[in-house]
Amino acid sequence: MKSHEIDYEIIGHDIQMVEIALDPDETVVAEAGVMNYMEEDIAFEARMGDGSEATGGFFGKLVGVGKRMLTGESIFLTHFTNEGNKTRHVAFAAPFPGQIIPLNLSELDGTLICQKDSFLCAALGTKVGITFNRKLGAGFFGGEGFILQKLEGDGMVFVHAGGALIRRELNDETLRLDTGCLVAFTKGVEYDIESAGGLKSMFFGGEGMFLATLKGTGSVWIQTLPFSRLAGRILQNVFTDQGED
Repeated sequence: MKSHEIDYEIIGHDIQMVEIALDPDETVVAEAGVMNYMEEDIAFEARMGDGSEATGGFFGKLVGVGKRMLTGESIFLTHFTNEGNKTRHVAFAAPFPGQIIPLNLSELDGTLICQKDSFLCAALGTKVGITFNRKLGAGFFGGEGFILQKLEGDGMVFVHAGGALIRRELNDETLRLDTGCLVAFTKGVEYDIESAGGLKSMFFGGEGMFLATLKGTGSVWIQTLPFSRLAGRILQNVFTDQGED
């Protein structure tokens, strides 16, 4: 299914949102609960799946929904459609401070792998699925998990990163990073989890017990402030303040 062609504008700096212009009969698909505002003539409906399974029948849609359940995400995606006769706008806000990354899948060989919490919205026709790491042990010990989302298609997708954003280009190279700092990568890059070193480094080094290893040729997007790290610091300070009372 060819993706709808949509125009957009990124608004804001540290806490961003994306405003999408929909021509008549155009649709954008978004995660539940991320809509900020929408103009008249925009109709929205929660549906099971991303809409790309329309030609796959009931069984294909059921498989797609089952995969989303494995990621811990809602089985529903919200479809926003312009039912009017002129261009209308709908906006989606990032869930925590950071940046929204607009990416054209047609320029990324049709596929992007991303952390399951980073997907925000995409043009109708984009397939929102999951992919598994080859080594199951990586999933149980790798912090953010071995289940990653796979975005496939030829249209625009919007991914959210916490804090500042870094894009690294690998040319048959290896890059190691904190598992929570990984946002997305292209399909020319292989993803794995490895231990952070000896027992002393793993328990006292402050960098976590495991690192993500990215190897190959392609693009990697890295966030400086993963939500898990932000939430951990907030909880740490809350409990410290309570102990002082």
